Amino acid sequence: MNNELAEVPVPRIWAGVDIGKEHHHCVAINAQGERLLSRRVANDEAVLLDLLADVLALDGDVLWAVDLNHGGAALLIGLLLAHDQPMVYITGLAVHRASGTYRGEGKTDAKDAFVIADQARMRRDLGLLRPGDEIAVDLRTLTTRRVDLVCDRTRAINRLRAHLLEIFPALERALDLTNKGPAVLLTGYQTPAAIRRMGARRLETWLRARGVHGAAALARTAIDAAQAQRTSLPGEKLAAIVVARLAKGVMALDEEIAETETLIEARFREHPHAEVIQSLPGMGPRLSAEFIAATGGEMDAFGTADRLAAFAGLAPAPRDSGKVSGNLRRPRRFNRGLLRVSYLSALASLKCCPASKAYYQRKRSEGKGHKQALLALARRRANVLWAMIRDGACYQATPPVTAAA
Repeated sequence: MNNELAEVPVPRIWAGVDIGKEHHHCVAINAQGERLLSRRVANDEAVLLDLLADVLALDGDVLWAVDLNHGGAALLIGLLLAHDQPMVYITGLAVHRASGTYRGEGKTDAKDAFVIADQARMRRDLGLLRPGDEIAVDLRTLTTRRVDLVCDRTRAINRLRAHLLEIFPALERALDLTNKGPAVLLTGYQTPAAIRRMGARRLETWLRARGVHGAAALARTAIDAAQAQRTSLPGEKLAAIVVARLAKGVMALDEEIAETETLIEARFREHPHAEVIQSLPGMGPRLSAEFIAATGGEMDAFGTADRLAAFAGLAPAPRDSGKVSGNLRRPRRFNRGLLRVSYLSALASLKCCPASKAYYQRKRSEGKGHKQALLALARRRANVLWAMIRDGACYQATPPVTAAA
């Protein structure tokens, strides 16, 4: 779901919903803040449809407000959008802070729902939730899944290192387990004695048969490590079984990550702005897909390039008080995924874009550090990318202007 700031007529009633996994609580209020309805409902389609009908029976001019825009709120949001109901999103942190200004220290779902409805009644700066683009939703699902798989792979490698260290520290020290070859080796041979019995030539042949690049060097490394440890440690037999299973798990995760990346790139190619976004130096298929997943690929929700930069955490926030002015600090509320895309694409552009490299070097010459200069470059690139998507135009490097002779 994307937030879109828009001028909307002031409704006559507001319905705030405190979202839960199994149950929600809805409170409807009028313009005077009086409660018209307070109900706890199950997260079930039939029950939610009954709630929708009862709220609309109070008044057809309703503005709905929720404190969650994904997960347990997905069904309710889908039903409201299907019935053309306007809806705003208030973050849980904003609700928590606002609830402290209301009378009483108690916390209940009913109170939270009332706070959500009352905040929607008083505030005019809340963005309307609008349905996400189908491709953007798919890319968000795929990129999130890829992040989970990469994290699982990192955890599996760390566990593999820990178990291997207990029985064969020399091999653990010599192998780079982030590569395919060492993982393949550990699926078959995990102990010094087993590797020594195999021998360098036979081990190299075994690795080559399984498509390992640099099989000779890997076999030599494993043999050298096995020669360096002649002692069999306690628990070696069972630990070897665990190491083999973990190594197979790492390889399986590698295959799933590769399949997911293929799906991400294929789905990204179907987006109407795919060619435009990827034409910006540093934006490969994966980062471009993450950009669409974070923003929806359309700039209408942001209005200006400044809002896009603020959403990405690239625009500093002022922190002035009294006579102290001109203080800028890093924002606290922004999309971490979009900041990652902006930072990594700016870093990659230094190798292939002379304009980006020149801008980065100029910022360094002004006394900025590497991170500061890179963030400044990412901020400038946000302006460029926003204009490219707005105009539907691919990136074109501006040739240097030379003075006439």
